Amino acid sequence: MVNDTIADMLTRVRNANLARHQIVQVPSTKMTKNIADVLLEEGFIQNFEEVGDGINKQLLLSLKYKGKEREPVITALKRISRPGLRVYANRKELPRVLGGLGIAVISTSRGVLTDNKARHQGLGGEVLCYIW
Repeated sequence: MVNDTIADMLTRVRNANLARHQIVQVPSTKMTKNIADVLLEEGFIQNFEEVGDGINKQLLLSLKYKGKEREPVITALKRISRPGLRVYANRKELPRVLGGLGIAVISTSRGVLTDNKARHQGLGGEVLCYIW
């Protein structure tokens, strides 16, 4: 059992991206499913589906590549808030990743949102990770 499922998910996606894999398998939790939803909405992955039943549910993420050389759409992923050091930001302090070229994934009272959506709705929350 992994203590930090978000960091585990980001590491698996990062490694699969570097190895140019088409599909990556991630243990399914509510949080990883919500993060996968955000990645899908923002165009970082093609799609995802939940397979398995009971305690062994897995998410299958289809990674997205561009061009003939199959350049990964996801350049980098960085975990910000972690179990040993939580990072929170109010609506005025929400980070901008690479001047708006990347996204920050924020866990708010209204669910997991990107920094732009949270800023637009006037919400703050826990800064989970940066993706660009």
